Amino acid sequence: MAAMNRAESLLQSAMSLHQAGMLAEAVGGYREVLRFQPEHPVALCYLGVGMGQMGRFQDALGYLIQAQALAPDFVDAHINLGKAFEELGRFEDAATNYRRALKLEPGIPEIHFNLGKVLHNLGRLDEAEVCYRQVLQLRSTHVQAWLNLGIVLKDQGRAEAAVDCYRKALANSPDLAEAHNNLGNALRMLGRPDDAIASFLRALELKPDFAEAHNNLGMLHLDRGQPAVAIGHFRRVLALNPDFLDAFSNLLFARNYQAELSPVHALVEACEYGARLLEKASPYRAWKLLAVPDKRLRVGLVSGDLRNHPVAYFLEAALATLDAEQIELYAYATTSLEDGMTERLKPHFRRWTRVIGLSDSALAARIHEDGIDILIDLAGHTADNRLPALAWKPAPVQVSWLGYFATTGVPGMDYLLADSWVVPADESVHFSETVWRLPEIYYCFTPPDVAIEVGPLPAIGSGHITFGCFNKLAKMNDGVVRVWSQVLHALPAAKLMLKAKELGDAGQRAAVLQRYARHGITPGRLILEGVSPRAEYLAAYGQVDIALDPFPYPGGTTTVEGLWMGVPALTLKGDRFIGHQGETILHNAGLDDWIARDEDDYVAKAVAFAGDFAALAELRGRLREQLLASPVCDAPRFARHFETALRGMWTHWCAQRGCAGQMEKSDD
Repeated sequence: MAAMNRAESLLQSAMSLHQAGMLAEAVGGYREVLRFQPEHPVALCYLGVGMGQMGRFQDALGYLIQAQALAPDFVDAHINLGKAFEELGRFEDAATNYRRALKLEPGIPEIHFNLGKVLHNLGRLDEAEVCYRQVLQLRSTHVQAWLNLGIVLKDQGRAEAAVDCYRKALANSPDLAEAHNNLGNALRMLGRPDDAIASFLRALELKPDFAEAHNNLGMLHLDRGQPAVAIGHFRRVLALNPDFLDAFSNLLFARNYQAELSPVHALVEACEYGARLLEKASPYRAWKLLAVPDKRLRVGLVSGDLRNHPVAYFLEAALATLDAEQIELYAYATTSLEDGMTERLKPHFRRWTRVIGLSDSALAARIHEDGIDILIDLAGHTADNRLPALAWKPAPVQVSWLGYFATTGVPGMDYLLADSWVVPADESVHFSETVWRLPEIYYCFTPPDVAIEVGPLPAIGSGHITFGCFNKLAKMNDGVVRVWSQVLHALPAAKLMLKAKELGDAGQRAAVLQRYARHGITPGRLILEGVSPRAEYLAAYGQVDIALDPFPYPGGTTTVEGLWMGVPALTLKGDRFIGHQGETILHNAGLDDWIARDEDDYVAKAVAFAGDFAALAELRGRLREQLLASPVCDAPRFARHFETALRGMWTHWCAQRGCAGQMEKSDD
């Protein structure tokens, strides 16, 4: 009895120390309690809490599991065990423990809130929404629940509903910078850039050092075709927080829109990014896999775009025709967004893992545990990338492919998959990766699954040529506007159709008209349209005779979709990977004469092609069939090239290791 009383006295003292922020002393006190009473569930629980607060989550688990076993009705043990699992990235285990806590205490808002967070991290958005709504039913003024519910709704594509949630948060906390920032993101998604800017600026007025708001402002200005302004914001972010690597990644992405930046300078900046990654990573040096040159390869794909997205359009047909005896696919989805395309892709993978919410080290560990031989990054410096995790080198061979058009600068990214058109031999020096070239085009387009026939040449009915570009406005820099204006001046009856999401905004339409007016192009010469569902978007090519490719960042998906709709594209020869996109498409589609040497040649070709309606009509009539028969759309042909490349990379790695069929040993 004396020992028990002594233990209770020590426990109260330790808990007081804990509440006062004297963590080390509190932990010592809990240990002293356990010396008198080794199976004291409360002391075990709060010792676990203390371990977690010290960052020792694995130690925390042991104490919390003991507490839970000794006192199954002790709510705090379930809650804190859930938190420990959450910190370790074990979200399913966290959810299990939060649910146990809710069975005991269903009326505590914070438990519902915690469960909502882990379900969100698991990508189970519908369930997370239910949890946050339950929080708000219990406590309608729970600001963070309004914010998190808004994020869930935005991630579901329900931006209007998200805006309502953020406004509810602001009704309870008008000066909360995070709410203004989130509101700006939802407004940006809705195509309301002026309102979004106002929200971001309000967030910065309330919190001048708010790096996230500067980052979001940068992305919005990039949307508007202002890369220099965007880069200024990204540099401001890095001045405020040098560890904000997403902003550094955004900066590198924005650089692709600037023709004046040399590829060599871009490489230097990318390598600086890579060096910062390496400061935080502990790369694997051995892997749990069988190092046999001719074995069936485990190939992992890391992407946030395994859905209705251009990356998936260039992936679907290729995956369907890979030899499953040679390649076994694993997906690591970095977002929770899924749709019909996702459901079509999933059967091609042995395992599909959502990795939302996992730390870089946890994601690397997951890939490492899966025994991936070749890991392919499909994002580069685009949205939802996980490049910091790849710096951990979770697979022995790592490849950048498809989603990005420059060097990543990431240490441990071994190869860049390309072709001789996008990366000529003398441009290999632009990359930190080794360039591995496929013999033809380096990707394969999946034809749209919509029944839209190629229509007649519009010019025959209208009597004039309609040029078109369906790329986003960010690609239409001042040089592009100047050259396209020259084309329109050379053909006084011609019109230019621009179709982009940004043009759904009246302010953006007015800005575009003003840019062309400065070059003497009247509003009547321009046709401006906003975003459409894919079938309507493709049908809009029925209004276009010739597509004009922007530069230095030309089209990819838009170019191929135009060809599929019978619309040839005029492109400008580039001097770097991104600038060569149009060249590889047109060369492989048999349209070499549509590649201009320079700006003068671009204008001359536009005028010459526009002057021959009969030739354009004949080309339009056969272009889809020509495209489908070409390497651009020949999936089995591409798949064999792709398999050969991966096997070559793997064989090279095995040869470097001196492998002769032995099992690699992990160093973790």
